[in-house]
Amino acid sequence: MKETLVFISLAVVLSYASSPVGAASSLPTRTQADAKLAEFARIKKEQAQETALKRAPGNIESAELEREHGRLVYSFDIRNAKGTIDEVQVSAINGRIVRVEHESKRQEAAEKAKERRSKKH
Repeated sequence: MKETLVFISLAVVLSYASSPVGAASSLPTRTQADAKLAEFARIKKEQAQETALKRAPGNIESAELEREHGRLVYSFDIRNAKGTIDEVQVSAINGRIVRVEHESKRQEAAEKAKERRSKKH
């Protein structure tokens, strides 16, 4: 009897954890993670964006708040006049530019392919 009860309990727990409801409630969503990071930012995204565009003029293709190399940064992919991407990271704490990286067309293609693969999984 005791073994049957343990087996039934285990089956219920496993079926709940593998169900969409159980799995979704136990893992934070991207939106929840972004909101959590935003709690620590002292600089608004708009301020960081302005700083990034002064450093690398162009059109912003993507922007995200992320933790990279232990720093909380706004990361902007900016398409410049040459048609290539400059990635500009601005500190979400003090508003200073942390890093600027120019991506060649080859690097940009590789990054897009990597993003597509990660979205499929």
